[in-house]
Amino acid sequence: MQGLLLYLTQTLALIRKEMLALLKDPSSRALLFAPALMQSLLFGYGATYDLTHAPYAVLDQSRGAASTQILARLDGTGVFQRIATLDSPARIAAQIDSGKALLVVTFPPDFESRLAAGTTAPMQVILDGRNSATAGAAAAQVAAIVADFNRTLGAAPPVTIIRRAWFNPNFESRWNLMPAMIASLSMLQTLMLAALSVAREREQGTFDQLLVTPLTPTQILIGKALPAIFVGLVQSTIILLIILFWFQIPMAGSLWLLYGGLLAFTTASVGIGLSISAVSLTMQQAMLYTFMLVMPLMLLSGLLTPVRNMPQALQILTYANPLRFGIDTVRRVYLEGATFPDIAANFLPLLVLAGITLPLAAWLFRHRLG
Repeated sequence: MQGLLLYLTQTLALIRKEMLALLKDPSSRALLFAPALMQSLLFGYGATYDLTHAPYAVLDQSRGAASTQILARLDGTGVFQRIATLDSPARIAAQIDSGKALLVVTFPPDFESRLAAGTTAPMQVILDGRNSATAGAAAAQVAAIVADFNRTLGAAPPVTIIRRAWFNPNFESRWNLMPAMIASLSMLQTLMLAALSVAREREQGTFDQLLVTPLTPTQILIGKALPAIFVGLVQSTIILLIILFWFQIPMAGSLWLLYGGLLAFTTASVGIGLSISAVSLTMQQAMLYTFMLVMPLMLLSGLLTPVRNMPQALQILTYANPLRFGIDTVRRVYLEGATFPDIAANFLPLLVLAGITLPLAAWLFRHRLG
């Protein structure tokens, strides 16, 4: 019993030392929590695929009632802003090449007469493909406006589509992106914090002093891991509060289940960071290794591209990426209201990763002892 009490006392003392090292300096405290606040706001406002502003130019060689009605519908959306009315096809290229117009809408001279004769009347939309996502959204909205105009010309079409979107009724990209930030933004800071923890002490010479104390490698591991996990959860909480109360994206699932998934995800991320820190001799090496790892983790996480759309080899590789399962867990709990049986499969890879990386970091501590 006394041995267990001594073990816990020593471990808590190390944890306290690590927390003091992180929080005693006001500038360090700001660096730990201010980036999560600023980045979540920046992503919420800046990283959006919603079509809110689409400048366009018009070449109306028909000048009939039909083309006027279609253009009035475009202008009435509040999304399409007409920046130029062209008088010849030769001026189209300049509008697209300069980037002033996202699209150019053209009507041929016989557009009105074709409609009056009951034949197909072509309407051309020229898009700036350099911004494919926004251009595709603009093309889809133009198509919807034209389809609505067509219904006013004659009999109703035989098949109609009634669209209902679950979990994101207004198709706002912010609803899909911001919950994922709870995991991804906190991982960036947590991974860096864990990666620098041992490397910083080794560079300063204090890690050698730590190794000659009665502390075991497991105690050193716990002392280094728990503060980083705590910081990661606090950062996730900051981002969660911004999403809930600033952007007012409603949460459908259990808060306890969300934090259970975040705990497993953060623990796996800290394990990777401590493994990096254990093999790094300097802080510069630790930062370099972390930067090399962060981009592949982001690209293979499903944050922007669904994992199912990746090649099979990359899909298998994503099983070693905790961010994939962290993002999936947060999105499903937050937006879908998923229960534990629904996301239980995400916990297993995270626990396996934590079970591999944390003992690996402890083994590297022990290896350096020898």
